[in-house]
Amino acid sequence: MAPNSKRPLPQGEQFFTPGATGLRKAVERRSAVPMTYLFTQVPRWVAPAALVILLLAGFAVAGPLGGVAVLPVIFFVGWLAYLSWPSLGAGGKLLRVVVLTFLVLLVATRFGAFPNGL
Repeated sequence: MAPNSKRPLPQGEQFFTPGATGLRKAVERRSAVPMTYLFTQVPRWVAPAALVILLLAGFAVAGPLGGVAVLPVIFFVGWLAYLSWPSLGAGGKLLRVVVLTFLVLLVATRFGAFPNGL
């Protein structure tokens, strides 16, 4: 990919949730710029690679530093889960809840919330 070339925005009817109000509308509007930058200007491999490295660091490093490494992963996965929630079926929602619960428990163990294990 040439340094000055940019990926086009994906085709679609609407970027925002139709009829969104309140918190959802504010989050979608505030997320629009970072999301379009992340998915159009940064190479495709950067976000997944960074998330995998942080998650592996969270598994490998015991103690609070491992928990701190997983926090950006939780925020990213939670952010995407929140934005995609209205369009998901029950299975997709359940999977996102399970993944986020697992990540939160991982961070809690790194910060010593369960000294004797789960």
